[in-house]
Amino acid sequence: MQSARRERRRIVGALEYERVRDLLIASTNPGKLREIRRILDGVPVTLKTLSDFPHLAAPEETGMSFAENARQKATYYAATTGMAAMAEDSGFEVDALGGKPGIYSARYLREDAGYSERFDDIYRRVRESGTSDLSARFVCALAFVERGKIVFEARATVEGALAPAPAGPNGFGYDPIFLYPPYGKTFGEVSDEEKTAVSHRGQAMRAFGDYLLSR
Repeated sequence: MQSARRERRRIVGALEYERVRDLLIASTNPGKLREIRRILDGVPVTLKTLSDFPHLAAPEETGMSFAENARQKATYYAATTGMAAMAEDSGFEVDALGGKPGIYSARYLREDAGYSERFDDIYRRVRESGTSDLSARFVCALAFVERGKIVFEARATVEGALAPAPAGPNGFGYDPIFLYPPYGKTFGEVSDEEKTAVSHRGQAMRAFGDYLLSR
């Protein structure tokens, strides 16, 4: 009886070990990585980041959509590191600006521009547009590449509005100017847990975590 139990534990342990894998999260953004680590907590993977590959050059992002950029990055980093790699591309869209900054969110105005400068420019352009439509959203697309193939993709959005003014010290990036109506607050004013529960990246990463657990 005891030997049978030991054998079952050995088999279960072996199966669990096979599920554990090194997974490269293709990002150095500390805010994104904090969110991703929290969402994937409990998924049997050992996470690596681009900080573990400091001399690896970044690929040029030439895609015309979030999904295309995510695929490019995941494919490139999987090929150059030999690891299973997940990359995401995300950004902030303002309808009054025709969806800008969109896929250029991380380099809006210029790559070294501060977010306060970017906020000022967005508000200025919206005022100049003369529109009363302040609809806005965050978008996230992710791709997972394993053994040279894209084996999983997800896309998610969270709808809201451009806030009347930047508000809140929390979050990162465009969070202080994104008003989420169900909360009546910007993402910069809510806790990490509240944001992750509804955010674009939270939705996409939970789908990815479910995929990993289902394998």
